Amino acid sequence: MTLYIGREASKLWKRVCAETSTEINLLAENWRYILAGLICQYIHGLAAKGIHYFHRPGPILQDVGFYLLPELGQDKGHISEMLFSCVFLSFILWTFHPFIFKVKKIYTVLLWCRVLAFLSASQFLRVITFYSTQLPGPNYHCREGSKLARLPRPQSVLEVLLINFPKGVMFGCGDLIFSSHMIFTLVFVLSYQKYGSHRWIKNLGWLVAVVQSFLIIASRKHYTVDVVVAWYTVNLVVFFVDKKLPELPDRTLPLTTKDKDEKNKEENHKLLNGNSVDDWV
Repeated sequence: MTLYIGREASKLWKRVCAETSTEINLLAENWRYILAGLICQYIHGLAAKGIHYFHRPGPILQDVGFYLLPELGQDKGHISEMLFSCVFLSFILWTFHPFIFKVKKIYTVLLWCRVLAFLSASQFLRVITFYSTQLPGPNYHCREGSKLARLPRPQSVLEVLLINFPKGVMFGCGDLIFSSHMIFTLVFVLSYQKYGSHRWIKNLGWLVAVVQSFLIIASRKHYTVDVVVAWYTVNLVVFFVDKKLPELPDRTLPLTTKDKDEKNKEENHKLLNGNSVDDWV
């Protein structure tokens, strides 16, 4: 038993080392795209903090979702954050699964280049939208009487440039249309829809996205329009950006001896019929 565990551990370690070497080479070729995507994440966070300085609390707008969905309340508002955290962490772990499992259908670096492109394009539109019109935040800490509803005037440029994570993200106001949580959720679900292997996880992902939408509205973190706009905007952004990006290389396992024999028979059959192998491929 000990010998078997040691042998499997050795195989796993070799697989991790080989995969790490491959991904490092890919990172060396594509680090500019990863860095640009991370910079866009920082700029988006900076813009969300900046709009908080302009936010003015006021009466909550009429919203059909607020009428239809019961209010969770402040004590249960964390439920939507817990679900989002599970989606976020699960997707990150899945993108690194080639380091552990034998079935390798994606390259982690190349996938994250794609995901960051989707996020950056969606967040660019989001920043333009919530700076165009500032709405009174429906969240509890954004309402009249809350000390967090307005940010005090900054005393220095450094204070503006520093993002207070995670408190600044959790207690921001003004960055409403459209929901950032839905951007991440939909980009992750769409990415797994295209590159994932298990149908039941794909179906579960879409179900979680719908539940997440309801929880965001029930928690009064966003208006219904913020969630609705996110649904069609993110899907359209992913569709059009995906068309412009080069497709990820098809990463398949090496052919077995049986597969090679069958392929050789098919090639010989094509040659006998007067077709070249290049034409067949």
